[in-house]
Amino acid sequence: MLAVKDLSKVYNDGKEIAVKALKEVSFTIEDGEMVAIMGPSGSGKSTLMHLIGCLDQPTSGEYLLDNEDVSLANEKQLSVIRNKRIGFVFQQFNLLPRRSILHNVEVPLIYAGVGRKERRVKAKDVLEKVGLGHRLDHYPNEISGGQKQRVAIARALANNPSLILADEPTGNLDSETENEIIDIFHDLNEQGHTIVLVTHSKKVGHSAKRILHLLDGELVEDEVVA
Repeated sequence: MLAVKDLSKVYNDGKEIAVKALKEVSFTIEDGEMVAIMGPSGSGKSTLMHLIGCLDQPTSGEYLLDNEDVSLANEKQLSVIRNKRIGFVFQQFNLLPRRSILHNVEVPLIYAGVGRKERRVKAKDVLEKVGLGHRLDHYPNEISGGQKQRVAIARALANNPSLILADEPTGNLDSETENEIIDIFHDLNEQGHTIVLVTHSKKVGHSAKRILHLLDGELVEDEVVA
């Protein structure tokens, strides 16, 4: 489903010293897995997330998504991949404040060229899936933080992506709400969705089946969670 081989990323802001953010990282993730990426600040988590999410390109190495090498894709191709094959969930929710919950979920479908009637049906279906079928006409300022993250998860599901990529998905939530969001990811994973969680939270990390531990840009441990 997802495979990276000797993936490296070097940042150079014009100074003599280049920053090696990621150093020859290799791993595979199978269809239907739920995997967490963990490590301290500066470990390379964010860099790896950007590469997996096709938000950036590696300096060297390979990245295969659905058996297609996307490490050499151009920006237009990456944009299509991001829209149709990867669903993003962010810590800050990134919802449109002046649009209804239903419209927020419709956004990736609009960019994908899905017709109005079909996209409304799809948006309603995924909102039902995360328990918000009764909140379609509400606005982001009318719902709780946990509900906002549910909307973000529904939006990530809208195009039925190959991969759901969540960046600190419980970072702004209290512990009770964090548990609710973890349960949603578990339910989605049991339904067959492939999920990658980038997180500082030990609770979130250990809710996954595997944890990839990063340190100083290197993959130092691939842990199977009991």
